[in-house]
Amino acid sequence: MSPVANSPGALPGDSETLSALPSRVARAIAFVSILVGGLAGGLIGYGLVEVQCDGDCATPLGVGILLGAVLSAGGSAVVAVLALRAIGEWREMSDGR
Repeated sequence: MSPVANSPGALPGDSETLSALPSRVARAIAFVSILVGGLAGGLIGYGLVEVQCDGDCATPLGVGILLGAVLSAGGSAVVAVLALRAIGEWREMSDGR
């Protein structure tokens, strides 16, 4: 394990810095999973209202889509954040810090 740059034992040219951020790929996958979760929730909300509503259902359909999308995207975001934190802790433990 090499010393961190700007630390007392750092060698000239060492540019390794500590970062709590997950990789860009992991963050991109988490973002896409939140979008997919929101889409799925919107479709479920639409389906639930479509099955139960007769006549003019534009407003209830909109509310169903919005609530389903927001709630499921929020739940997906919670899971994504917990997964990214777990990845960070796992990487920290495997690096032996």
